[in-house]
Amino acid sequence: MATVRELKATARPKSGKGAARAERRAGRVPAVIYGNNQPPQPISVEEAELRQRILAGRFLTTIFDVSLEGKKHRVIPRDFHLDPVKDTPIHVDFMRLGEGATIRVSIPLRLLKADVAPGVKRGGTVNLVTHAIDVECAADNIPQFIEADVGGLEISHSLHLSDVKLPSGVKPLAREDVTLVTIVPPSGYAEELKAAAAAAAGGAAAPAAGAAPAAGGAAAGAAAAGAKAPAGGGDKKK
Repeated sequence: MATVRELKATARPKSGKGAARAERRAGRVPAVIYGNNQPPQPISVEEAELRQRILAGRFLTTIFDVSLEGKKHRVIPRDFHLDPVKDTPIHVDFMRLGEGATIRVSIPLRLLKADVAPGVKRGGTVNLVTHAIDVECAADNIPQFIEADVGGLEISHSLHLSDVKLPSGVKPLAREDVTLVTIVPPSGYAEELKAAAAAAAGGAAAPAAGAAPAAGGAAAGAAAAGAKAPAGGGDKKK
C-alpha cells in the first residue's frame, strides 16, 4: 500500500489573482482540491512545507491526507507551478481520491545491471529513451518506480515496454511497444565493423585464388606427359 503523507491546509474564502498574491505575501501557496463529483475547494498551504515536499521527489505520485478545518481529504497532486525566477511553488492542483479510486500516473524508470551489460563492457553507452512510463493503477497501489533489467543488452540492442514486468495491478497506457533503453555504439564502431567484414571477406577469398594456379599446373603436367608418350612408343617399335 502506498505511503500517505500529511499536509496541513487553510481554506481560502476568496479566489482570484489579488487573493492569490495576498496568500503568497503571507508565505502561503494558493491551491485547489477538485474531483470526485464535489465542487472545487480553494485552499492554501505553507510555502516552506510545500517546497520541502516537492524537493523530496515523487511529489506527483505521492498521496496526501490534507487536513482542512478538522477534516481530512485524501488527494494526489496533479500539477504545480514554480516561480520562474525564485523557483518557489506558486500554485498546486490536488485531485480528490474516492475509496477504491483508479488513477493515471507517470512512474519513473529505474535501470538494473547497466554496468554489467555486454554492450557497455564493449564501450557502448546506455541511452535512456523513456524516463517514465504512463500507467493506470489503484490510488493506494502506486509503485515508486518500474525496474528495467538491461544486463543482457549488446551494442545497438534495445529494451522495450513488452520486455518489462510491471507490478501487479499496474497497466501501461501506451498502445505501442515503446522503446525504453538502447545501447549506443562507441565512436568509430561502424568503421570497425566494416573493416572486420572486409578482412573476413579477404581471408575467405585467398584460398580460392590460390587453387586456380594449382589446377592449371596439373593440366600443364598432364599435357607434358601426353607429349612424351608417343616418343617412347616409337623407340620400342624400332
